[in-house]
Amino acid sequence: MEIRELGASDDRGAVSRIYEESWKAAYKGIVPQDYLDGIKPGRWAKNLDIPGWTNMVCVENGEFIGTSTYSKSRWDKWPDAGEVISIYLLPEYYGKGYGRPLLTATLDKLKEQGYTEVLLWVLEENSRARRFYEKFGFTCTDDTMDGVIGGKTLREVRYVYKFV
Repeated sequence: MEIRELGASDDRGAVSRIYEESWKAAYKGIVPQDYLDGIKPGRWAKNLDIPGWTNMVCVENGEFIGTSTYSKSRWDKWPDAGEVISIYLLPEYYGKGYGRPLLTATLDKLKEQGYTEVLLWVLEENSRARRFYEKFGFTCTDDTMDGVIGGKTLREVRYVYKFV
């Protein structure tokens, strides 16, 4: 397994596929099925080059199997925090020990940038992801935000990780 920053010549479509497949698996029963079924190939490719965001990839046997995105906090309320914007694996790699090193590498990069606290948002109903973050050492806060995906209002909860 190799974990590294996404390179300029890396296939954005292959990385977008990680988001696409993970959304369809992780959010089944949470996000409306017709929305998940309508996710088109390449949907997230354009997000991989947003200025100020850094993308990591997890590569196994030459295949992109995981990705994470991080940046300075996008939220005015927490200007001094780093943020894990996303972390996804192809569903066939869930529970096989790839998520922890990918998240560790992401947090290491944020720590190198001088952050002492990192935040992330997770869908309240996504119990698998919430257990993963809690096991890792993230703490759920009282902060929430509501958004609409596929016509359904969904709540996200904020988690915080503090470097010791």
